[in-house]
Amino acid sequence: MFLLVFQCILAQHSFDNFFKPSDSLTQKRQNSTFITESVLASGALIGLNQLWYADYPKSSFHFINDNADWMQMDKMGHLYSSYHIGRLGAEALNWSGSSKKNQLIYGASLGFVFLTAVEVMDGFSEEWGASMGDVVANASGTALYVSQELLWKEQRITPKFSFHTTQYPNFRPDLLGSSTSEQILKDYNGQTYWFSANLYSFSKKSQFPKWLNVAVGYGAEGMIGKNDIKNNLNFLIKPEKYRQFYLSLDLDLTKITTKSHFLKTVFSVLNTVKIPAPTLEYSPQKGFKLYALYF
Repeated sequence: MFLLVFQCILAQHSFDNFFKPSDSLTQKRQNSTFITESVLASGALIGLNQLWYADYPKSSFHFINDNADWMQMDKMGHLYSSYHIGRLGAEALNWSGSSKKNQLIYGASLGFVFLTAVEVMDGFSEEWGASMGDVVANASGTALYVSQELLWKEQRITPKFSFHTTQYPNFRPDLLGSSTSEQILKDYNGQTYWFSANLYSFSKKSQFPKWLNVAVGYGAEGMIGKNDIKNNLNFLIKPEKYRQFYLSLDLDLTKITTKSHFLKTVFSVLNTVKIPAPTLEYSPQKGFKLYALYF
């Protein structure tokens, strides 16, 4: 029994060491990181082309101006995605022992490069078109990560995401999603994007817990797409579109103290999601509303 327990401890130690960032450049890890990122990005683009673009006719490359659509919720999604893909890319290079410079150049830019490739695919689709607003949002997400690393050498403000189901997909399941998994991606009415700020990072002499954050959120409701009434006879009247602003508490999971490098990796991935917490909502049309727990 002693030998079995000892062997189990060694196995766990070896597993956890795999997630420990290297103190110096490990070429094997760096090569593995580049190869894995290339395979995943290529696979995602090929899959996206087959599942999303293949059913629509192609066109010459063109731009569209969609900045007024969806009350800019789609732009918030671009910023959020670019930030976190870049952040995870930089952390993967940190794991390999790459220099900080390479982390910021080749890792943090991953989100912008990947989403720009998607934008090019949009540009060649007759149904859509490339959007400069999307490109600016992609660049903003990358800039948010890089600027904080250069200024503070840490991420004090983190974009986060939360979601709750709404009534609107019942009227436009083709556009807003027919299942919960589709609605998380498509139903902007149920999405909320947050900027979560770590209190301790801004005042390290304070008594705030290191993991406590304050989050400011943005959402919108009443959106069912273009030509709302023409395409949706279920709506007797056009739903009112309005913006929502939120103030809430949050957790920075990366600030939770643990010696396990595996848990640190898990916490880093989960730190993309806003923790449900008491929340104050304000909208110009409906005033203030308080939630005991907001999702």
